[in-house]
Amino acid sequence: MLRKIPVVLLVLLNFACDQISKDIVREKVAPNDYIQIIEDNFILTNVENTGAMLGMGQDLPPVAKIVLLQLIPMVVLVGLLLGILRKQSLDRWSAFAFACVIGGGIGNLLDRIAYGKVTDFLHIRVGVLKTGIFNMADVSVTLGVLLILFFSLRSKKISL
Repeated sequence: MLRKIPVVLLVLLNFACDQISKDIVREKVAPNDYIQIIEDNFILTNVENTGAMLGMGQDLPPVAKIVLLQLIPMVVLVGLLLGILRKQSLDRWSAFAFACVIGGGIGNLLDRIAYGKVTDFLHIRVGVLKTGIFNMADVSVTLGVLLILFFSLRSKKISL
């Protein structure tokens, strides 16, 4: 039981950071505003995304959107959460990584269910590095996935 508390707290922390940041942006930043934080390299904006990552799926029929962007993600996130809470041998870094994926995923899922869209507000353009517009849930999910990949590859011997 004690091992489960930190995982749940990390999920809630990721979720809270996402939701608080989106609430602030919705309240303080006008839609499609373009605020330079660090010159033209780090931009704050307020864009509503009715699809998934980078707007993919925004032209899907309503029923397909509900299934692909709400129901399936909900089942996957609940399954992941139950899986990491039940697993006894999960190391701390893996638990942290999965908590990031779950917390961020829940943040974007809640937006899709409550608002029918997700608020995105950060954009980075530094040299060849140009991101799409994203939010803190996307940061959590991406960090978690990268950590999972890193630790999965590190734990396996690669032979050529």
